[in-house]
Amino acid sequence: MNIQLSDHFTYKKLFRFTLPSIVMMIFTSIYSVVDGFFVSNFVGKTPFAALNLIFPFVMILGGTGFMIGTGGTALVAKVLGENQREKANRYFSMMVLLTVILGVILSIIGFLLLPSIASLLGATPEMLPHCVLYGRIVISFTTAFMLQNVFQSFLIAAQKPKLGLAATVAAGVTNMVLDALFVGAFRWGIVGAALATGLSQCVGGVLPLIYFLRPNNSSLLRLTRTKLEVKPILQACTNGASELMSTISGSLVGIVYNLQLLHYVGENGVAAYGVLMYVQFIFIAIFIGYSIGCAPIVGYHYGAQNHAELKNMLKKSVLLMGCSGVLLSVLAFLLATPLASIFVGYDKALLALTSHAFRLFSFSFLLAGFNIFASSFFTALNNGVISAAISFLRTLIFQMASVLILPLLIGVDGIWLAITVAELCAFVISLIFLTINRKKYRYI
Repeated sequence: MNIQLSDHFTYKKLFRFTLPSIVMMIFTSIYSVVDGFFVSNFVGKTPFAALNLIFPFVMILGGTGFMIGTGGTALVAKVLGENQREKANRYFSMMVLLTVILGVILSIIGFLLLPSIASLLGATPEMLPHCVLYGRIVISFTTAFMLQNVFQSFLIAAQKPKLGLAATVAAGVTNMVLDALFVGAFRWGIVGAALATGLSQCVGGVLPLIYFLRPNNSSLLRLTRTKLEVKPILQACTNGASELMSTISGSLVGIVYNLQLLHYVGENGVAAYGVLMYVQFIFIAIFIGYSIGCAPIVGYHYGAQNHAELKNMLKKSVLLMGCSGVLLSVLAFLLATPLASIFVGYDKALLALTSHAFRLFSFSFLLAGFNIFASSFFTALNNGVISAAISFLRTLIFQMASVLILPLLIGVDGIWLAITVAELCAFVISLIFLTINRKKYRYI
């Protein structure tokens, strides 16, 4: 039985509807994780550190796709809730066209600026050539990566989450197989890892594009002739600004983390932080996947003015995010050493540093899910300003302040605890925004 956006969602139905999105995000996060595993174990810790150093910049470029996807989906879902399907198709097609244009422009800019960016990020002479080589290859596939991010959201609004899951799984499996082949078997080093990532992103971006180009597809959405219109583009970009802000802020904070660790610990610190980020990508992907999965539901019922279902979604989501946060924090704490050994088990000193950092870092998952959902919830309500404010404060201001100040007070451990302090501050801000706007949207 198909689940529709207009349904009343029980826990079971909500789980079934959002599960494909959760798995999609987990497989998306596997890209960098698999690259890191093969580079660390088959190429060495210097290329591994270089990959981690340049990856935040690559994500800033690709993050534009998250903005267009989440913001555009919120707008399209609202229009669908208003029963204007032709208009929804036009807006959807417009967002895809915008993604392709921006993808090409950002690829060219990123390719040209990469050597200077790598130097600004603090790449050592040994790391610099690896940063440039890996970064330029991956950036060449930015358009495909952005399309993949856009279609992840729109496939949910089109009531085809399983198709989105299939495309993402295909992309993830492609990445793993090609990494094993290019890096493990052919020994192409960091070039092989970059090619594996780029080609797998083509799979994730092109397959949904082909599906939506079919005039007889069975989804709520299809690509039609369109032109760029300023008003809906601005509305979508404003709605999705929080997701772009989250990506940019997270990447900028990652850069500051690396600079701090180079100062306090050295190259081992950057490598250890890379391992933490890989596990965080997968754990946080659960929260992000759930939030992306339920956002079209919220947007649809907001457009339909179904306040009872908005209350239902908020109540259930808060409980689910809270329980998931506790579970993931416990798992991260208990599995710190086994997970770290997967990436850096060949170096005892690096393994000890990473395991210790992991245990301190694990507490950040307690509140991360709630904060991610709160930001996504306001995006779905087409309030991009509040959504962006939560993301901006959470991922940039609070984390930046914590990672700069805490090490001065308690040393290197302050770097590993910085994100937990930031999540606590963001939790307070999220509660304030939800309380202040409860009468306007009537979700409480």
